[in-house]
Amino acid sequence: MKVEVIETDITTLAVDAIVNAANESLLGGGGVDGAIHRAAGPALLAACRALPEVRRGVRCPTGEARYTPGFDLPSRFVIHTVGPVWHGGDRGEPGLLADCYKNCLKIARQLAHDSIAFPAISAGIYGYPPEAAAEVAVTTIRHAEWTPERVVFCTFGTRMTDIYRAQV
Repeated sequence: MKVEVIETDITTLAVDAIVNAANESLLGGGGVDGAIHRAAGPALLAACRALPEVRRGVRCPTGEARYTPGFDLPSRFVIHTVGPVWHGGDRGEPGLLADCYKNCLKIARQLAHDSIAFPAISAGIYGYPPEAAAEVAVTTIRHAEWTPERVVFCTFGTRMTDIYRAQV
């Protein structure tokens, strides 16, 4: 497995799958989620709407993952996952965040992906401390029972890039 840290816009990466740090509705939002929806085009929203709700307004509970085609993106698929909101770390946040990575890898394996790119899940508006988020991400990937040949941690900004590079 080749692990890379690349500071770029995740929507520009030509990998088998990019991971979307989504909200539970999967209907778009801000940050990475909004950027992916804009770049993929309106078909992504339609595909997300077609995913069944597990309860009213929730298509993907925290820690789980779903996938759709990539549509207008250079990646073939988007794997949507919902990271935990940070509440101080005593509400199961590390386990839920690790579950995001594990469940994305399960989907990547099912779809026979050779490459996947992850954003810094939960480290934006969900308030997860970036250093702790990077540690969970890298540790989970390194100890996974299966990984694709290429794993990219896609970062935005020098600070986040430095944090992830220190972990890798």
